[in-house]
Amino acid sequence: MGGWAIAVHGGAGVDPNLPKERQEEAKRLLTRCLEIGISALRSNLPAIDVVELVVRELETDPLFNSGRGSALTENGTVEMEASIMDGPKRRCGAVSGITRVKNPVSLARLVMEKSPHSYLAFSGAEEFAIKQGAEMVDNEYFITEENVGMLKLAKEANSILFDYRIPTIGTCGAGAAMESPLQMNGLPISVYAPETVGCVVVDKEGRCAAATSTGGLMNKMMGRIGDSPLIGSGTYACNLCGVSCTGEGEAIIRSTLAREVAAVMEYKGLNLHEAVDYVIKHRLDEGKAGLIAVSSSGEVACGFNTTGMFRGCATEDGFMEVGVW
Repeated sequence: MGGWAIAVHGGAGVDPNLPKERQEEAKRLLTRCLEIGISALRSNLPAIDVVELVVRELETDPLFNSGRGSALTENGTVEMEASIMDGPKRRCGAVSGITRVKNPVSLARLVMEKSPHSYLAFSGAEEFAIKQGAEMVDNEYFITEENVGMLKLAKEANSILFDYRIPTIGTCGAGAAMESPLQMNGLPISVYAPETVGCVVVDKEGRCAAATSTGGLMNKMMGRIGDSPLIGSGTYACNLCGVSCTGEGEAIIRSTLAREVAAVMEYKGLNLHEAVDYVIKHRLDEGKAGLIAVSSSGEVACGFNTTGMFRGCATEDGFMEVGVW
């Protein structure tokens, strides 16, 4: 075994003009989450417990787009989604359309461990949550004043705002975003940079796990489901590795990006770093995305083809890094 390793992300695709104070705020949150994960790993918690613990912390803090602080739908509500996967037996759980469960990643784990299914959505998922005693809150808990303002801008621009936290003055405003040549499924989109969160861990026993959580896209259609809850696309873990993706959901879905990392490791014999580099370069077509990954031998890696990705990683031998660009 190569020792434990952990990586976290707060989304791929960062505005080049993101204010320094916002960058530092993101780095502090990622550092705090890494420290929580490191402490848990040193206490011998299994990988699956650690990824849930870290993603819960990210869902609770409103900085990134998950849990409290989630992007708003076209109706001004929050519909969240999450997934979790335990590598040793490839057990998994996923949820979509969550409006009142405080921590969607924990509901995903309940689906994995307490239901006969792998994926529950909308009212069925929330009825299951209530039966399982999950903590419930009003939808207003997840809505921030900042996101209400960004939804207004998105509606005025008649657009889906991918980076709904980009400053709205000057070249980074909604008007400039509308001139972007980027497309999703052939349709024009605005400046792209969602802030999904995720965590991947390999513990000292070589067990890998992954979890991903998001509020989706600002001004998204009601009922839209992205890559984050889709096993093999946004999240994947097996005996070789654990992967969490972020970025253009539709591109990640088409490429089954998370599973591709494991596949090229298994079938092409690539190591983790080679596999991450390969799928980012050759499996996204014209899509924009990023991912974090760990291997059962204790490697940790990240890759992205966007301007930047909020990310952090650490290993048992003392290496620790937090970055944006």
